[in-house]
Amino acid sequence: MKALAKTAPGVGNVELIEVPEPVPGPGQVVVEVKAAGICGTDLHIWMDEFKTKPPVVMGHEFSGRVHAIGEGVENFQPGDRVTSETYFETCGECIFCRRGRANLCPERRSIGSAVNGAFAKYVLVPAVNLHRLPKNVDYEAGALTEPLACVVHAVLEETKIVPGDLVLVSGPGPIGLLTLAVVKASGARTVVLGLKSDARRLEAAKKMGADHVIAVDEEDALAKIAELSGGYGADVALECAGAGPSAATCLAGVRRAGQYTQIGLFGRPIQWEMDQVCYKELKVTGTNASVPSAWDKALELMAQGLVDTKTIVSDVLPFADWEKGFKLAREKDSLKVLLTPSE
Repeated sequence: MKALAKTAPGVGNVELIEVPEPVPGPGQVVVEVKAAGICGTDLHIWMDEFKTKPPVVMGHEFSGRVHAIGEGVENFQPGDRVTSETYFETCGECIFCRRGRANLCPERRSIGSAVNGAFAKYVLVPAVNLHRLPKNVDYEAGALTEPLACVVHAVLEETKIVPGDLVLVSGPGPIGLLTLAVVKASGARTVVLGLKSDARRLEAAKKMGADHVIAVDEEDALAKIAELSGGYGADVALECAGAGPSAATCLAGVRRAGQYTQIGLFGRPIQWEMDQVCYKELKVTGTNASVPSAWDKALELMAQGLVDTKTIVSDVLPFADWEKGFKLAREKDSLKVLLTPSE
């Protein structure tokens, strides 16, 4: 079958290649991929900024239907509509695994980087990773379950947000927009920050219910936040852009004794005024991927219609057009780009 793979270390070295169709072993399932999202991690792999074990088929955000099951699999049958968690293997013995935080396991191996992933017609995953898609969630929407689970882990599990909070969401890319949706579902007020060049994404934020949308190179964001908060600042700042200036604005815009959560990845060291963490007595955390409980919450939000991931899908392309898709995903005029298998 054709698959999009990182074929060797170095910048680029991504191409469509022929790979054998996977065969399920005990406790494993082969899923026929129906839609797969291009993640920022995939772009980092393309640019050789994220560790992989080439040659490896890329892609970890996907949905599809069960194609074949291995020995001992009883909870799923061919034809079931599913999505899947991304950890192909963890040690199961470290303190992180034993405490339900396999996302922090030092031995974690994930599909799309260490093990063949979902940019192919078929992908092999452990059956324990599978989740059924709600009836009201189609394959395109279901392909975004993984990024939504990451956001749920950050916003609902690692950050405390209560109704009425003023929450600053900096960065209106796909992760920022999903963050906005989860924050709105929590009953908080939202201020979404971007740049003038993020016009399409900021417009999407408005349509998704953002209370205030600000292009920081056109309007004084800190003045607006002060106005909305009686001069105190936002209760919570969620940095989703992975950009130094964005992080600095979040630190400046959050109130004393507030919360700062780092969701975006910078990809390089940045300079920012960490003394603000002390002066303001901020609670600061970062989040890494997701945990199983976040998948349950994400799917329930989708099932109840509280988060509609389909609203941020802007482009759907066949795997053969992967390079166009990757370039679109890097541009601020797109939202979420999906790839679909070529028959």
